[in-house]
Amino acid sequence: MSALAHEAPCDPGLDEVLWQAWKAMDLPEGYRAEIIEGSIEVSPTGRRRHTVLVHRLRRLLESRLTGSGLEVYQDGNVIHGRKVCIPDLFVGPEDLDEIPDEEGLGVDATRVPLVAEIVSPGKEAHRRDHVRKRRRYALAGIEVYVVIDDFEDEGTVTVFSSPDPEKGVYATKTTVAYGTPTAIPDGPAKGLELTADLTRP
Repeated sequence: MSALAHEAPCDPGLDEVLWQAWKAMDLPEGYRAEIIEGSIEVSPTGRRRHTVLVHRLRRLLESRLTGSGLEVYQDGNVIHGRKVCIPDLFVGPEDLDEIPDEEGLGVDATRVPLVAEIVSPGKEAHRRDHVRKRRRYALAGIEVYVVIDDFEDEGTVTVFSSPDPEKGVYATKTTVAYGTPTAIPDGPAKGLELTADLTRP
């Protein structure tokens, strides 16, 4: 659901209005709000299958990051300028106080090397994760973006890498069907294989 709809690039005035409105929001439990491309988007937290996939991916990432000084976090505010995304998972330093945003409301996206989203059902959720959030994460220069989608074809895993922050695009995109292994090509989890064990029913 979108609280404010606006697809054109934001002007600084609108950015500030959205930022102040977002800070003032008091949502009921089970909902979260993000600022993406000129709108405040409110969405429910995930279903059981969503939780299962988040948990499996988190365990995989944690096994790769042991001893690296990095940790895996869930559902935190990742802030770039006056935009806020709440990825299902993100990688950051063991002490997130090392990378605060300027107002202490979340973490600075430019210091987050990897984010991941588990797509919820519906066209709007698909567009949010595959299009709008992809652009936002690329603009922030986040090295790797992983998208797991139960609802695209028979299920897909997509890994975006090599962001161009000037253009808001990733130079590399690899999409595989569930059951086909793919590896994370860059960043702190480089070489980590995402296999059928991750997406099994």
